[in-house]
Amino acid sequence: MQKRFFSFLMAVALLAACKKDSGGNEVSGAPAIESFTPTAGAGRTEILINGKNFSGDTSRITVSINGKPLKVIGANANQIMALVPKKTGSGPLTVTINGQAVTSTSPFTYQFLRTVSTFAGSGTPGYYNARGTDAQFHLSDPVNNWYRSLGVVVDKSLNVYVADPGNHCIRKIDPSGNVTLFAGAPGVSGYADGKGAAAKFSLPYGLGIDADDNIYCVDPGNWDIRKITPDGTATTLGFGSGSPWGITVNKATGMIYYTCTDAGSIYSMPVAGGSSKLVADGLSYPIGIAVDKTGNLYASINGEHVVRKFAAGTWASSIIAGTPNVAGYANGAGSKAKFAYPWGLAIDEEGNLYLGTNGTWNGDPSVGDQSVRMIRAGTWEVDAFAGSAVSGYADGIGTNAKFSAPIGVAADKNGTIYVLDKNNNVVRKVVSE
Repeated sequence: MQKRFFSFLMAVALLAACKKDSGGNEVSGAPAIESFTPTAGAGRTEILINGKNFSGDTSRITVSINGKPLKVIGANANQIMALVPKKTGSGPLTVTINGQAVTSTSPFTYQFLRTVSTFAGSGTPGYYNARGTDAQFHLSDPVNNWYRSLGVVVDKSLNVYVADPGNHCIRKIDPSGNVTLFAGAPGVSGYADGKGAAAKFSLPYGLGIDADDNIYCVDPGNWDIRKITPDGTATTLGFGSGSPWGITVNKATGMIYYTCTDAGSIYSMPVAGGSSKLVADGLSYPIGIAVDKTGNLYASINGEHVVRKFAAGTWASSIIAGTPNVAGYANGAGSKAKFAYPWGLAIDEEGNLYLGTNGTWNGDPSVGDQSVRMIRAGTWEVDAFAGSAVSGYADGIGTNAKFSAPIGVAADKNGTIYVLDKNNNVVRKVVSE
């Protein structure tokens, strides 16, 4: 209540000052930002900017963060009150007066409100098609430690597809949370092309999706790469040059990229099928893989605890986040961050990466780093997105939520993140504001 009253008084004062300055008194000199308050906040936070050589005419003022305009509420020669829009992100403030721009030396820290909920799955391993938490998946097993699916993708209509290795099939979840069979024979391990339940998979792990909503699946049990059309018809495109675990598709070029974890390699293959071509090798257990709009590849290197970038065209490799060969949990830019056995990797429309971690190779929930982390495009700043170093099962806000081996991640066109929460046998949903 005090904050709102303070903001109201400041706005009244600034608007009054605008009226005083409207008599034609022009402010001379270049604008300067001296300070602003608060320095952190969520969407609709009111920021008071202090400085000099501002203007009382709000039509001559623009304020932005990351190129996103703030609504200017009021101003005078020394102060500006502006409103932060939702999903702005962190960054310095830029104030422009009559075409003259000045940028703050310190950033405004944007605080996202990220709500984690259970989208589908009861938490009990099994096979059952139903809506939301009445459904069952078999993503983990105390006996069979090879159930390590990272396969989750979202189509243009916001249907979610999940690789369910314990049930040897791929499931579909519509936007309302209704779970159905997409492809594969539930409970039957094997190898066969076909439509729906006529197809057979051994260990469906990674999933990719193209511009036409065709799904691509890699199966380390069969070593194959399969294309599955929107009606659920599975067709083999080829076989991996090693045991394939992760897969992604460049939607612009129609090229598939997949990781061979045991061979420490990444390969490419045309979506029409054919032979594989080596992209990179000598890697320590590459698993998750993603591609950006310009064709750069990104891969989670599980054995090195880092995320690497492979530049389009040359495939030159560089570490963008994580401390090489050091497992842990820490946020920060580039090598200041720490991950413990990074697994699934996804990319959003703005080029931000999302990384799911496993804690240990076997997903032991007692080991720290049971989180989904966001790696910001370009700056490679690693943020706590959802979950933390503590395992468990709890819906909640941001780091208050708990996961147990959140090894698969996907981003939809609206920026909503879906998480394959392995040890909890559920699919979680993370909505930013």
